Amino acid sequence: MKDILIHVRDFEKRTPAANFGVRLAATLGGTVTGVYACPRPLYIAPAYEPELMTESIRNAREWVKTAVQSKQSFLAWTTSLGVPQAEWLVAEGPAGDALAQAATRHDLLILDHPENDDGSAWDIPGVILKTGVPCIVLPHHSVHYTPFERIAIGWNGSPEAMRAVHAALPFLQGKRALLLWGEERDLYHGVDWDPPFNILEYLRSHGVTAEEHFVTGKHDDVGAVLLEEAMKFGAELFVMGAYGRSRFSEWMLGGATRHVLTWADIPVFLRH
Repeated sequence: MKDILIHVRDFEKRTPAANFGVRLAATLGGTVTGVYACPRPLYIAPAYEPELMTESIRNAREWVKTAVQSKQSFLAWTTSLGVPQAEWLVAEGPAGDALAQAATRHDLLILDHPENDDGSAWDIPGVILKTGVPCIVLPHHSVHYTPFERIAIGWNGSPEAMRAVHAALPFLQGKRALLLWGEERDLYHGVDWDPPFNILEYLRSHGVTAEEHFVTGKHDDVGAVLLEEAMKFGAELFVMGAYGRSRFSEWMLGGATRHVLTWADIPVFLRH
């Protein structure tokens, strides 16, 4: 977790993702890359109105110029918080595509919800599924970074869950962990292991001692049950796999993932 990518939704403000990500990087001794994405003019003006289109292009160019000029302010701020190295990037185009490209050279992506999240302009599930890197999604309300001492893990034996646990090891080691053990899915047909994989032994081999709690509930209630148990434990971070798939031009998360992402009061660590 040395190269941390942050989606900065507003270059004029210190957004929740920026505040959280920069302080996390300072704690880990990592580097930070802030990314601000400007929509192209064709997304914000109808092509059949030439005058409006021309004005939109002119305004967009000025907006990009101003965003680029925010670099020095961002770098000075990160330095003041103890980040050894930082970068500021401005992209023209959809934020999800920009982050997917930048994520290929980073270890972790920090995301937050916009203040007025109507589900149309900012597609967090799409970004999670497209980037392929671990993501920390902050809750809807403001949250300040402090080192995680209690971490809950949603576990069902799936590849997504395993990838999430493996990626979260830098946060898990030496901390109190709760393994919320749901119904495991048999996804590896035709292969038998001797001995079978044991997630608790895997965690112990990496310096993580976890309590375990078996979760039961109807399929549609799993997300709510996971959050309830995590809160009882006093978790400060929730780790789970991002279960989802692409369908035509849409990116969709599974029910439990979507529920946790929507209703969690703590940061959620996900990996597809």
